[in-house]
Amino acid sequence: MQIKIPNLGDIDEVEVIEICVAVGDSVDENDTLIVIESDKASMDVPAEVAGTVTALHVALGDMVAEGSSIADVDAAECESATPTPAAEPDPPAAAEAADEPVAVQTPAAPPSPAPVPAAPATVADATADPVNDPVYAGPATRRLARELGVDLTQVSGTGQRGRIVKDDVKAYVKSLMNQGGPVATGAGLPQVASVDFARFGPVETVALSRIRQRGVTNLHASWVNVPHVTQHDEADITDLEAFRSGLKDEAEKRGVRLTPLAFIVKACARVLKEQPEFNSSLHSDGKQLIMKGYINIGMAVDTPEGLVVPVIRGADQLDVWELSAKIADLANRARDKKLAMDDLQGGTFSVSSLGALGGTGFTPIVNSPEVAILGVAKLQTKPVWDGDAFVPRKVLPLALSYDHRVINGADGGRFMVRLTELLNDIRHLAL
Repeated sequence: MQIKIPNLGDIDEVEVIEICVAVGDSVDENDTLIVIESDKASMDVPAEVAGTVTALHVALGDMVAEGSSIADVDAAECESATPTPAAEPDPPAAAEAADEPVAVQTPAAPPSPAPVPAAPATVADATADPVNDPVYAGPATRRLARELGVDLTQVSGTGQRGRIVKDDVKAYVKSLMNQGGPVATGAGLPQVASVDFARFGPVETVALSRIRQRGVTNLHASWVNVPHVTQHDEADITDLEAFRSGLKDEAEKRGVRLTPLAFIVKACARVLKEQPEFNSSLHSDGKQLIMKGYINIGMAVDTPEGLVVPVIRGADQLDVWELSAKIADLANRARDKKLAMDDLQGGTFSVSSLGALGGTGFTPIVNSPEVAILGVAKLQTKPVWDGDAFVPRKVLPLALSYDHRVINGADGGRFMVRLTELLNDIRHLAL
């Protein structure tokens, strides 16, 4: 049986960071063969059957795509094993298939003999004129160029028939950096001066993990392209905390740790349903909103490799117990590098809670293409005037950052008022 890279969602390539077997090794079903890492998380690829490893098709550091062969496992001794037919030879340029544009089918037109044809229309560029587009590049290359602010018309392609590939974009950026020119040509941003820090004392250069490298790109792109507004407020969760404390025994029986975050996610899901513009995304043409009929809330998790944001799917359909279990499961798997690619996709809104670390507040960056994110700081006990006297109350600082192209200040104010109302008196969640 030939073992292949599983579905990677919208990720083009992943890196092989660990090989756990050698040719001749015996493996059981679900034993890990290799570990792959994307820009978002790591993932084990298991053996689908028990048997003997007869061949390895990858090496440490290889970049592989969905469907790439990993290894051959001889499962002849397993009665349930079904031989896999030999794969047909890959067509030309198969190695770059993950980045290949999807050509418009025109049966009547013969293949063009021109050495550098005009760029075919792609899924990512459905609104572009495919005939007049001077750039011949696939969706992944175009996405990378957008993230780096590169004008693809200035890049020379080295791929087949002059196609621009990711390495061409990276080489172009590197050449600009060496020349001291601005990398983000589209944004026209000034370059930060390069400093030789070794002149002032001993230094050490530490490579960023792939996850943190991706964070550098994504956060910078969001900060540069999304006009941020951050709205601050406080929720009095004294009653919520008393209610949560009263459920301690039941939580122990269920084997679930009931945290304030579960109530926060539940409240956010309610407000997102009532104010769906916060659950939308701005269309690439800037003239339409994509309204989503589902509520998937991402939760920021701090891991040794960097920040990852696994997604709680259908958050509005889960009760507080289910949310608590899901939050714990995703957080544990994130730290253990056991998240699947699907766990990191499809978010519509994010929550970043730093309450356990401290701090009175912060300004979260929108996780584009989402349009809003809620930041939660450390719970504080404050004196609050009740009309007759100052009484101690448990107050939770909140910060809502949003894309001002989609959300205006009044909308942001209504969101925060409704959210604090739900957290101040969680009985509203039952209405």
